[in-house]
Amino acid sequence: MVRIAAITALAVTMGLATGAAAKDWTTVRIATEGAYPPWNSTDASGQLIGFEIDLANDLCRRMQVECEIVAQDWEGIIPALTAGKYDVIMAGMSITDERKEVIGFSNNYAKTPGYFAVLKDSDLAAYEYPLEAADLDEIDADEQAAIDSLKEALDGATVGVQVATTHANFLAEHLGDTVEIRSYDTQENLDLDLQAGRVDAALASASYWYPLMETEKGADFTLIGPALNGGPFGAGVGAGIRQEDTDLVEMFNKAIAEAEADGTINRLAQQWFGFDVVS
Repeated sequence: MVRIAAITALAVTMGLATGAAAKDWTTVRIATEGAYPPWNSTDASGQLIGFEIDLANDLCRRMQVECEIVAQDWEGIIPALTAGKYDVIMAGMSITDERKEVIGFSNNYAKTPGYFAVLKDSDLAAYEYPLEAADLDEIDADEQAAIDSLKEALDGATVGVQVATTHANFLAEHLGDTVEIRSYDTQENLDLDLQAGRVDAALASASYWYPLMETEKGADFTLIGPALNGGPFGAGVGAGIRQEDTDLVEMFNKAIAEAEADGTINRLAQQWFGFDVVS
């Protein structure tokens, strides 16, 4: 995900992030979107399921706290955290400098690149790119050439992206003068428009695309261009936590380290994504 939640209108809530005493963490309320499979989604019975749901329950067991997981619309997820509606965000949220101005983060528990998806019968599917992967933390000549090749391939195209995400940031920063950007409230609504040909391409995480393309819903999609890492895509996916709750950050960091060391995160990643999201 990977994704950046909207952080507007937070000034009035920032006062909550100063000088708070450590809490007695017997119960931890965790917010997730419930609409970003396989990270988190809602099944036909209304139950939250996914990689982060299973991981959250595992981490809470390790921390010996009661875990309450609630669904929250993506755009309001950070303001609701700072307002105290819940204690933690686990929603495919990338760790970025912009977010860290407002909230704290645990260490990352996953890191996967961004990819463009197009229909298999699209002219874009045959375009060749000079690099398989581009790290955007420090863009060298080869990585700039990869970005330029994306600009050439997508010139004049309509590209869909979920609103307020790291992927939207990349498009605005690097391709905003080349493509028409169309924003969506959920990734699932974007998928419908890509399938119907109402957008030419869509940008999201590999950890979203790979499992989707194994299903009927994504069978007509293929990935193009280099794998995109770093820069606007952040430093991996972590748990978002209020800045003043440093003790809770430490608890999550310890539990994440244990879950990584004993193979739990990799096992859950293989179950939900089909590949390792840690290394």
